[in-house]
Amino acid sequence: MSVMEMSHRSKVFDDIIKTAEAKLRSVMGIPENYKVLFLQGGATQQFAMIPMNFMQGGTADYVVTGTWSKKAYQEAQKFGEPKEAGNGLDRDEAYIPRQDELTLNPDADYVHICENNTIAGTKWDYTPDTNGVPLINDMSSCILSEPVDVSKYAMIYAGAQKNMAPAGLTVAIIRDDFLKEVPASVPTMLNYNIQVKGESMHNTPPCWPIYVLMEVLTWIEGKGGLEAMKKLNEEKAAVLYDYLAESTLFKTQVDLKSKSLMNVCFNTGDAELDAAFAKEAADKGMPNLKGHRSVGGLRASIYNAFPIEGVEALVEFMREFEAKHAK
Repeated sequence: MSVMEMSHRSKVFDDIIKTAEAKLRSVMGIPENYKVLFLQGGATQQFAMIPMNFMQGGTADYVVTGTWSKKAYQEAQKFGEPKEAGNGLDRDEAYIPRQDELTLNPDADYVHICENNTIAGTKWDYTPDTNGVPLINDMSSCILSEPVDVSKYAMIYAGAQKNMAPAGLTVAIIRDDFLKEVPASVPTMLNYNIQVKGESMHNTPPCWPIYVLMEVLTWIEGKGGLEAMKKLNEEKAAVLYDYLAESTLFKTQVDLKSKSLMNVCFNTGDAELDAAFAKEAADKGMPNLKGHRSVGGLRASIYNAFPIEGVEALVEFMREFEAKHAK
């Protein structure tokens, strides 16, 4: 019987979900005073769940550094009056605002950030000082890529389909004292307290992705944990960033302090040439290098499972392409 066939109330699956949680706690170093939830709806559903549960004072601070943090901010506006505490969208979304560029409200219910911005290829290189206001971090595209001090956050959440498991699973890690009683009007499945009480099984959970997460965590343990993941990801990204630094055809707009290890965005400065590069790359077995449709350009996503040999093959092709097209 496969995991997709068995009852989620069975002893076998109970062992799976408990093992997945235990391994996640071990790999990430999650303290005991945090709840771990396996939810559905993607990180996008969290954009609504968070203000519905936690924006009880009517306001929160959102630092808008890319498409997903902007969507989270817009969703929160349906449930109160959140404020934009910082913005990294100018300069082509190429940087993360510095601490002194943030305007934080000491009376906010929480501060929300998105650590890694997949579309623009930027990442927070520091943890903002919120002066005691609870900090929430959307880590959908960088979770498990490097060590993280969970204790700095009131909540971490992540959609699974980058480094954890297939789409369908969302992980939420919430500090006990941040959980609040919510109005009865909050829908049952969007109430964190109900999900905690049901131990992520108020209804049928995403059984298969939870099983895959368990196996992925076992793989990470076997590789040496998150320190080893960070070392590997830094080595992979350096291969590509070092080439971009010397290239006369390809360039990246990302500020050096804000560069992502997961998503490397670059372009030639010519949309037609970018398209030609993406087509030729696809013909050579590298079909996913077009930038996000909202910004164009080119993007190499090099998540945990992507081998360094793949990055080296990409750079070799880029050199060949540049030799043909550089002016």
